[in-house]
Amino acid sequence: MPKGIVLLATPEGWRHSVHTLEGGTLCGRLADVPVDADPATARAATAAMVAGLARDVHGARVDVTWDPPREPGSWTAQVTVAEPPPNAGG
Repeated sequence: MPKGIVLLATPEGWRHSVHTLEGGTLCGRLADVPVDADPATARAATAAMVAGLARDVHGARVDVTWDPPREPGSWTAQVTVAEPPPNAGG
């Protein structure tokens, strides 16, 4: 299950790292987002990708909350479960 995101603007394109509750990391490039896209577009595409992964893999709905940027070209976000998967217990 995703718990956090790092998004970076690079000369080659927008790069992301998704950190999981289990301690893993999924890294990649936003292939459908142009290199010159504004940060809001890249953040929206990244949030949609992570929400889709959580839904498809875990059956859960998540919320992505972006932190204020600490340095140019770099953003972080927290991912929280908005709706747990069916039969998740609790």
